[in-house]
Amino acid sequence: MVQCFDDDQKWIMQAIIHRFIVSASLVLSMSGPLWARPADSLVRRVQHQLVRLGQPYYFMGTNYWYGAAACITAQGRQRVAHELDFLKAQGVTNVRVLAAGEGTGPINGMLRVTPAYQPQQGSFNESVLIGLDHLMVMLRQRGMTAVLYLSNNWDWSGGFLQYLNWNGLLPDVDMHRKLTWDENRDVVSRFYTCEPCMAAYDIQAQRIVSRTNTITGQPYSHDVSLMAWELANEPRPMRPAAIAAYVQWIRRASGLIKKNDPYHLVTTGSEGEAGSETIEVFTQVHELPDIDYATIHIWPKNWGWFSDTAIGQLLATVMANTQRYIEQHMAVATRLQQPLVLEEFGLPRNGHSFSPSAATSLRDQYFTAVFAQLQRSAASGGVLAGCNFWGFAGSGRASKGHVFWQPGDALLADPPQEEQGLNSVFDTDASTWQLIRSFAQQLPTYQPH
Repeated sequence: MVQCFDDDQKWIMQAIIHRFIVSASLVLSMSGPLWARPADSLVRRVQHQLVRLGQPYYFMGTNYWYGAAACITAQGRQRVAHELDFLKAQGVTNVRVLAAGEGTGPINGMLRVTPAYQPQQGSFNESVLIGLDHLMVMLRQRGMTAVLYLSNNWDWSGGFLQYLNWNGLLPDVDMHRKLTWDENRDVVSRFYTCEPCMAAYDIQAQRIVSRTNTITGQPYSHDVSLMAWELANEPRPMRPAAIAAYVQWIRRASGLIKKNDPYHLVTTGSEGEAGSETIEVFTQVHELPDIDYATIHIWPKNWGWFSDTAIGQLLATVMANTQRYIEQHMAVATRLQQPLVLEEFGLPRNGHSFSPSAATSLRDQYFTAVFAQLQRSAASGGVLAGCNFWGFAGSGRASKGHVFWQPGDALLADPPQEEQGLNSVFDTDASTWQLIRSFAQQLPTYQPH
């Protein structure tokens, strides 16, 4: 007789089988710590390189912020399983994922990612991290790795603005309206001197980092599919006056994570000089003892290297600026003897279109230039260890008539405050995937699907 199970029943059966296997292996192995894991299976830092399984670890990655959020439902898990299979087939083996958001309701004049892990300060939604548990299991099944960021400098997942609101430094009326850029800088810079804000962040971070996966029974600290913990998405001092406090917060947060998980890598989530006020500040935070590798992000549109539809006319300038920015930070990483990951970069489609049917030839040229730098670094044993393009939208599509995300819409690579399709790489972007595959196959860690 054939027994049919729905998706949730399948996960339960998988969990039971996995726990049986684990229990049997523990009985057979009477020595060593609980959940002893092969150290070589973890991604580690050896001087200026990332290393896994005894070999330099150079990777092709993507931003997949919604990976855990989508896994809250059975339907979402089906989508994620399909999308991870697709990524693996293209040679993409690392995903950068939002681990948790904060708060509810409108923020900075826009909607935010829902549901939040911490909807109210000190109150936690366990279902959100069960979604993360599912994602980590699926990554491990495919030999893939993840970078998990624990909060956000920006509003689209709550982040630092929400902590400031909870602790009396941002009134509701100001949190709900659209702040000017200078207002936003002024407010967020206060996070680093707000002790109750930082303490609330510490509680959330510690709960996640010290978590045990509810599906496997394995502590996250022993999960070989976890590459690194990241303090936050793009933490910035925001104002020069906050630099000293910002550096001390990086020290504090990274130390807390290492205390709870001494086995995995820890990094900042920094954009580089553009998010640090100066290159010296970027250098300073990556010299801290509990920071294992450096990160940079590159956003040509946001940084004014072109405007709107002028991508083609200024593409040469965009590519030259990008190369200089990468090389500038590679020089810092070389001095620090530390790996460097370009973990965010993106470009709109031709004509600044949001439609999946619009051409991607300009983006493809840009991606080719970036991937070529990674390939050269891998070939020479250099400091540039990986790159995560922004971002993978998979099979998701914007709802008809919705420029911005609305509740019930499919999740795309573009967060709710951005036009849906702005920087998304869809599963139908054939030319983009062809070049991703071609460069991934040149990396020493490439594994045929």
